[in-house]
Amino acid sequence: MAAASPTPVGSLRGYQRHMIPILEIVLFAVFAAAPIVLQDYMTVFVTRVIILALLALSFDLAWGYSGIMSFGQALFFGAAGYGVALLARDLQMTSAFIVLPAALVIGLGLSLAIGAFLLLGRHPPTTIFVALGTLAGSYVADRLARDWYYLGGQNGIPSIPPMTAGGYEFAEGPAYYYLALTVLVIVYLVCRFVVRSQFGLALAGVREHEARIAFLGYEAQHMKLAMFSLAGAVAGLAGGLYAFHEGFVWPNMLGVVVSTQIVLYALFGGVGTLIGPVIGVMAIEIASFSLSDSVPKIWPIVLGLLLLFAILFAPAGLIGLVASERERLGDFGRPPLQPRQADAMPDDAAA
Repeated sequence: MAAASPTPVGSLRGYQRHMIPILEIVLFAVFAAAPIVLQDYMTVFVTRVIILALLALSFDLAWGYSGIMSFGQALFFGAAGYGVALLARDLQMTSAFIVLPAALVIGLGLSLAIGAFLLLGRHPPTTIFVALGTLAGSYVADRLARDWYYLGGQNGIPSIPPMTAGGYEFAEGPAYYYLALTVLVIVYLVCRFVVRSQFGLALAGVREHEARIAFLGYEAQHMKLAMFSLAGAVAGLAGGLYAFHEGFVWPNMLGVVVSTQIVLYALFGGVGTLIGPVIGVMAIEIASFSLSDSVPKIWPIVLGLLLLFAILFAPAGLIGLVASERERLGDFGRPPLQPRQADAMPDDAAA
């Protein structure tokens, strides 16, 4: 009897390369069906998770795809939140068709200004310089908000009226949940298109070997600035959604604590994959929610130990447990030929 032939290595690699799309489909399908089975308070909780996933996605664009260690994503998040809160408080503007684009523009403009200052110098900036620069911006914004009476000082801006659209109010619950989910899906698809485009290919080269890409004639710093600005726009959009969902804004939204929290989300889930930070937000927020009920006095310590062990034994993040390194780095252009396909091709075509 002939021995069974082993499974071709190429087929296993093909299987591994398609794990991330499967995760994306399953995760967003779960999100779409969640309000049907969840109680109202859990729907509100998962809505917050979705908005934070949008924020973590913005950090992944900056660090995972551009190599920019931004400790200031909370600056764009909080500034957009304060901006739409002022529009609602002082100008009575609550239409989603006004406040959400305004939040996006605030995040985009602020990140463009800060990014131009940090990235477009005479010499390419170091990772530490950019990290400290964004961290300083987040800290200054936090202190400014706490001391500015017009922004409510320590108390922030409370009692933000609900977001509206054509006379309909998006209150907490399924309506706001699906609004946030729709925004997340649209932004996710746009980001996926960008990172898999020719621009994304060039940016991957900048991330891996910036000097070589610059030698080939690419404006590496301008490319990084473009992605950093996109990341700021996504963070601003998340800030606008968060402000109307919570009903108030406060200085912590701008500060270092939230900026560090975003970094943990992305690292825990896996940077450079888009879906990794979304998974990281879900895992950390669900763990925090569960631990705060079961061990209310020591849950931050337990959570910290869990994160420490997870990062120690899975440095690529949770996504690294199911997706290969090749898939996490990404494929560009046509996939490589499998051995049988290469043997079947004429010699001149294979060359």
